[in-house]
Amino acid sequence: MDILLTNDDGIDATGLRSLYEALSELGDVTAVAPAEDQSAVGRQMSSQVTLTEHELGYSVTGTPTDCVVAGVGALSLAPDLVVAGCNRGANLGHYVLGRSGTVSAAVEAAFFGIPAMAVSLYFPGTEGHYQSFQPGVKEYGEAARATRYLVDHAFGAGVFERADYLNVNAPLPPEEGHAPMEITRPSHVYDIDAERTDEAVRIVDRIWERMASGDIADPEGTDRNAVVDGTVSVSPLTAPHTTEHHEALDALAQTYPDIAD
Repeated sequence: MDILLTNDDGIDATGLRSLYEALSELGDVTAVAPAEDQSAVGRQMSSQVTLTEHELGYSVTGTPTDCVVAGVGALSLAPDLVVAGCNRGANLGHYVLGRSGTVSAAVEAAFFGIPAMAVSLYFPGTEGHYQSFQPGVKEYGEAARATRYLVDHAFGAGVFERADYLNVNAPLPPEEGHAPMEITRPSHVYDIDAERTDEAVRIVDRIWERMASGDIADPEGTDRNAVVDGTVSVSPLTAPHTTEHHEALDALAQTYPDIAD
């Protein structure tokens, strides 16, 4: 199997190295990842980037989306799978999917028609703790194990016949044994606020605080509920935006030519 590995934390991140080593047991892995941290850039794309050879593959002066496009286009790689991660911090909930650089790399691969996985590590703590906590190889152990397992078995099980990509969030390794795995859906719970001071507005994602305290409103079966409970969350997702028939919009379109200017 040929695997294109990318991330949004940068090519020298511990999480990417952990997945590189785990996936090298299954096939040929080529990392095409940002030279610098590109967290939360979503699907931003550059008009021009620089490629530099790296011991794991190539570093790119651009975004995770740039990395996928450059790998498939300019480098003429033909991966059977694109894996993005492992991200330092969870990517949970509907509202995060379009914001995350990690998830966006998987989405870009899906538009190329390439199966993909976005992999992230959840660790308890507030948003400030996320900024300071630097997990090592050991802390990424459960995420790497789950990724290797899914890559090894998903194709044979026909997973990608219906899913374009998997959004995987793993907890820190338990003290004994391994975490269970649950197939989930992204949570709809949203709790972002803004606080105004004299000179600025501070944007606060209160989900982190609620997760740290155990006060979460996410129902069973959702990604956030699973990881807080110490379970590996796997959400099978599709990339294209869906459309639905709206009779009200049909009526507006029909009357548009007749409106007075």
